[in-house]
Amino acid sequence: MTRFFKTATVFIFINLLILGCTKVPLTNRSQLHMIPGSEMLAMSNQQYGEFLNENKLSANKQQSEMVKRVGKNIEKAVTKYLNDNGYSDMLNGYSWEFNLVKSDQANAWCMPGGKVVVYTGILPITKDETGLAVVMGHEIAHAIARHGNERMSQELLRQAGGVALSVALKDNPEETRNYWLAAYGLGSEVGIMLPYSRLQESEADHLGLIFMAIAGYDPRKAPEFWKRMSKAGGTKPPEFLSTHPADETRINNLKKWMPEAIKYYEESK
Repeated sequence: MTRFFKTATVFIFINLLILGCTKVPLTNRSQLHMIPGSEMLAMSNQQYGEFLNENKLSANKQQSEMVKRVGKNIEKAVTKYLNDNGYSDMLNGYSWEFNLVKSDQANAWCMPGGKVVVYTGILPITKDETGLAVVMGHEIAHAIARHGNERMSQELLRQAGGVALSVALKDNPEETRNYWLAAYGLGSEVGIMLPYSRLQESEADHLGLIFMAIAGYDPRKAPEFWKRMSKAGGTKPPEFLSTHPADETRINNLKKWMPEAIKYYEESK
């Protein structure tokens, strides 16, 4: 009986891995997604609404309109890229929103479904619309690459095990919510953190660079923003950089991807 149970457990676990395996656009990396997309979108809509109810939107009309304008431009670029490369179904269920929230934090994020928040504290570092496009392209790229689902899946598997995963999602909604908040940088109050890996950060850099270029923003400005960002926190890096690649690594990668991005930029004119 014990041997049968172990065999069944391994069988179910392997099937979960197979069913949950997808590819990241552009990099074509295989990744694990154990949480249904519909559930990710439902949680996104709920948590985004709660966040906006609990946090104050910026009263600066000009800056708020800039965030929405850049967001719309990146949205169009993402749609074009995914449609042109056979990934159009990835945007099913998306309902984009772009909001500027009053906060001293130099941060921004994007939840599944295109739910974006930019904090006013990052605007002195972005300086202009192109700098903002670097940030929003990067954060939207995390959502398009489904990094949040990947992080939550890995943590839930570690905590619950493959067979118990569906039970954890169904019977422990509060725990699932905590992992959700932690995965999107909102989980400090629950004492856990699920940072993006450096591999995921590099993927977001790459995809974000392409998205901003297709949107008509000069990708050659991206390294300049990241240099400013790295200096913004003094001896302690801003939260936005807590798990990001080393500055030199990031700049070298951006230079490596720049010819590809410039082609998209020139085609956007």
